[in-house]
Amino acid sequence: MMIGIDLGTTNSLAACFRNGAAEIIPNRLGKHLTPSVVSVDADGTVYVGETAKERGMLHPLETARVFKRSMGTEKEYVLGGRKFRAEELSGLVLRSLKEDAEAYLGEEVTEAIISVPAYFNDLQRKATKQAGELAGLHVSRIINEPTAAAIAYGMDRQGSDARYLVFDLGGGTFDVSVLELYGSIMEVHAIAGDNFIGGEDFTALLCTMYLEKAAIAPETLDIRTMNEVFKAAEACKCAFCENSEVTMSCSVDGQTYEMCLTLAEYEKACAPLLEKLRRPIERSLRDAGVGLKDIDQIILVGGATRLPVIRRFVTRLFGRIPGMLVDPDEAVALGAALQCGMKARDREIREVVLTDVCPYTLGTEIVANNGVFEENGHYLPIIERNTVIPVSRTQTVYTAHDNQTRVNVKILQGESRMACHNLLLGEVSVPVPSGPKGQEAVDITYTYDVNALLEVEIFVHSTGVRRKIIIQNEQNGISEEEAAARMEKLQYLKQNPRDEEANRLQLLRGERLYEEMPEKRYEIDRALMAFEQALLRQDRTGIEQARKQLSRFLDAIEFNLT
Repeated sequence: MMIGIDLGTTNSLAACFRNGAAEIIPNRLGKHLTPSVVSVDADGTVYVGETAKERGMLHPLETARVFKRSMGTEKEYVLGGRKFRAEELSGLVLRSLKEDAEAYLGEEVTEAIISVPAYFNDLQRKATKQAGELAGLHVSRIINEPTAAAIAYGMDRQGSDARYLVFDLGGGTFDVSVLELYGSIMEVHAIAGDNFIGGEDFTALLCTMYLEKAAIAPETLDIRTMNEVFKAAEACKCAFCENSEVTMSCSVDGQTYEMCLTLAEYEKACAPLLEKLRRPIERSLRDAGVGLKDIDQIILVGGATRLPVIRRFVTRLFGRIPGMLVDPDEAVALGAALQCGMKARDREIREVVLTDVCPYTLGTEIVANNGVFEENGHYLPIIERNTVIPVSRTQTVYTAHDNQTRVNVKILQGESRMACHNLLLGEVSVPVPSGPKGQEAVDITYTYDVNALLEVEIFVHSTGVRRKIIIQNEQNGISEEEAAARMEKLQYLKQNPRDEEANRLQLLRGERLYEEMPEKRYEIDRALMAFEQALLRQDRTGIEQARKQLSRFLDAIEFNLT
């Protein structure tokens, strides 16, 4: 069985295509969204999703979140005395989604199509594929998030030609894509984005505003208190969806600080963040060769697009209300599931021909004449960004020095005019006959496919020598033996049984509230003991009733319900 997965910065979810339709797969708690959070305790027990998020309030140093931003890097997270890379943590999230899908579908899940931000580079895409493999999944395709969302939006609109702009603002990344649907063909014209702006940054801004109003220096707060402030800011941000004025309250060193924040002042403070969103929009339109008036529909994707400040920004920018026909949290997963149906050639789905583009320019390093002397380190683009893929391009270069015996080709990705500022994907060299500079001609051919696989071929005209490699990104790559060892390490971590997840969540929540509310400790302690007694009796019906009773009690004291 193959599923589609939206592996998000803040939340992740899975979907499948069956009975002629794409459907979201609920997780073990019956919810569609699984927080992209992992926590590991000292004995190696792993918590994923809602329970990890709850445990993170008590044990922030043993909990990781927003690790998607570190995909494809060497950054390590130390949890429970163990070191993890971002792709390993993502692998744990994917494994949880895989298990939930198998329980829901009643069959083994072996394959997945996983979405990534359109502006992910080659290292980040391959790290995502590794995460899937570490979860025990064959990743048959990596699909761009805005493209997946456009599939979900446009599947029922075949036959009505239209040009779309997908505005995809998730928890940690931003993408904008310009696409066109005509007949059964969906063509991506241009993509742009920023991998370091998302809903998390709009929450962090509220934290800053609150602390400034309360005259509290952030550096004086420990990580647990900062987590509490961040949680309150998240609730405040969501409250702006229905209120123009919100009171944010937190306890710092035993003292409660209440601050009134208005939507107007928040929107004003958001101006620098909104400007960061504007630039990729302008760039994508410019690359696609279209103007604002040429866009027929604006599609909002990603949970952060629910914010009034974002919707007002988009409405003002485009002079119209954006489309909201697809749930922004679920559109990407549904699109990935539809892609699964297309790949399996399901008879219930109308075939869509999908064309995508190369997100970054691919090129090499050359010596360039600046008019006075020859200067090393310049960038020669071979495949320009937003070129429709699959694509193959050839560029001829010549020896740069007298008596040169080898041509070394650095394979680069990026937009900077200087080679050193772009991402090095790999290198390949070929021997050439010694002679005067400029005598030997060498063809460099780059071939880039829909799975972001880059093949590089070097051909020396005079000798006929060829060198061909497929970029595996050794900086980020691992051998089969290393992959097996890492999978074994992840397998031997202890995970909570699925049927205990809901119980564990309420226990962790009770422990957190016990620490947060000294005035309610006696009541919380008694409620937790009563639930623990129910667990010891091992009566499934009794446990479920006790859990619901505990949940109602905790809701009442946390949200002041009467």
